[in-house]
Amino acid sequence: MKPVVRSPLRDQIRQVVLDGLINGRWEPGHRVVERQLAAELGVSQAPVREALRELEMLRLIESSPNRGARVRALTEADLREIYEVRAGLEETAVRLARPPVDALRAHLARLHEAAAAGSLADQVRHGVAFHREIVNASGNDVLISVWESLGIEVWTHLSIRLFRRHAVENAADHDPLVAALEREDPDAGVLLRDHILSYAPTGVPPAS
Repeated sequence: MKPVVRSPLRDQIRQVVLDGLINGRWEPGHRVVERQLAAELGVSQAPVREALRELEMLRLIESSPNRGARVRALTEADLREIYEVRAGLEETAVRLARPPVDALRAHLARLHEAAAAGSLADQVRHGVAFHREIVNASGNDVLISVWESLGIEVWTHLSIRLFRRHAVENAADHDPLVAALEREDPDAGVLLRDHILSYAPTGVPPAS
């Protein structure tokens, strides 16, 4: 039997905070108290501090010596910047390597099922998995690391909840992407880039 691999404690704590941001437990401006969260989870303050520091790098939390850690007041400009960087990364990923179309079709089938069931959480989850498949296929560790560091899934949830945007991952919009990749269309990267930018806030012009 293979040994059970447990994620680091800070990763588990970070997920708890992310879940709280997504479900509205902590609204923009609310303070996240290290001592209180540590007591609630039955852990020391050190891994809580580490988790909050990582979330600060994602620009979801901000901290100051006098005010402690607080949820950032996110703006549409924040969201726009995420989409611009993400679009460039995924376009580059497609240019580096053709992703496995069979795997993409499997993700797409789950995405359609989630859409039919009206499950927003599953739509986001399967949509992000679809795009992660494309990024991972690039084989470029730096690109993959930067893409993962954007926190795509949590930003997607927050954009829907805070800015009342439609689900960023729309099942039907992914069908042309798979078709283009399957026929090895040389413009598949541009199509993917424009697909992502089309969901960015108004005022983001597609790159020429």
